[in-house]
Amino acid sequence: MALNCGIVGLPNVGKSTIFSALTSAKAEIANYPFCTIDPNHGIVAVPDPRLDVLVQKFQPKRRVPATIEFVDIAGLVSGASKGEGLGNQFLSHIREVGMIAHVVRCFEDPDVIHVSNRIDPTDDIDVIHTELALADLETVDKRMDKLQKQLRVQDPQIRKDSEKEIAALEKIRPLLQAGKPARLAALEEEEEEAIRSSFLITMKKEIFVCNVDEKGLGDNPYVDEVRRIAQSLASEAVVICGKYEAELADIQDPNERQAFLADIGLAESGLSSLIHSAYRQLGLRTFFTAGADECRAWTIRAGDKAPQAAGVIHTDFERGFIKAEVYSFDDLVTYGSEAAVKAAGKLRQEGKDYVVQDGDIVFFKFNV
Repeated sequence: MALNCGIVGLPNVGKSTIFSALTSAKAEIANYPFCTIDPNHGIVAVPDPRLDVLVQKFQPKRRVPATIEFVDIAGLVSGASKGEGLGNQFLSHIREVGMIAHVVRCFEDPDVIHVSNRIDPTDDIDVIHTELALADLETVDKRMDKLQKQLRVQDPQIRKDSEKEIAALEKIRPLLQAGKPARLAALEEEEEEAIRSSFLITMKKEIFVCNVDEKGLGDNPYVDEVRRIAQSLASEAVVICGKYEAELADIQDPNERQAFLADIGLAESGLSSLIHSAYRQLGLRTFFTAGADECRAWTIRAGDKAPQAAGVIHTDFERGFIKAEVYSFDDLVTYGSEAAVKAAGKLRQEGKDYVVQDGDIVFFKFNV
């Protein structure tokens, strides 16, 4: 399972710089609006020290991390929902991603043009949220018109489904009119399922990315402002210095990377923080398979049971699932080896109802 995350924001807030640092791909970077028109795509390995430990212990032929796909989407401007600045095209790109990384400029630099000629994170965020909400409002109104017609059909199931979807959309509509995201609506699980086919942009999870300069990693009132907004929306804010991340991307040696981070007072890179935040927001978990041939990290959703996790590896594994042999990464660290984990009785046989936990090391048995 690859996480798909769209990088959005106003023009000239540093989206392409961050994308290039994330993927080590050289997206076009320029000091003018709409430098990016077609979205850039890049696959990034998810940082996970646990996989490094497994590689040390098993000495496999291959090390395969979990991955995340980032999509660098061109800047939105006020009026995008009405087509301003190629807005319709850019909004369609946002609809195609699984979640949003909303980049907000939190630095001052007279040499880098701001579309509003001032640094104001709250206003910048409001512009993006308003345009996304207006785009969704148009979608909701069109859908409501269609559903009202379906209420007149003879089929009682169609009428019932339409009533359920209308009730959900009526909860969402006032939020969109106020420029707020649809995901803030108090929807029942059935209502969420009912509106899924509308593909509302503002139902997507959103993380705020504070792009700062070298001086902005410490006390930064702009960052504080973004964090307050993120908290009010039950989201998270991460801080990234594009210049430092670009330098880190060119350092291959892990020890040199750690020394660089220590010099600037960080425990991990801003990009690692972004990836981990995305996992938390989407409720993702990682389990591992480990052996002499390969150590690999696999991504599942919280609550997935053993057969579903097996299906991430191969559909045959899920279809013919028999059982899973499971032990935890923490137990491997505690006891030192797989053999010692088994000797301590910490390796378990789990069936179809077992909910796979983050950090589980699993061997699936199946028959097809």
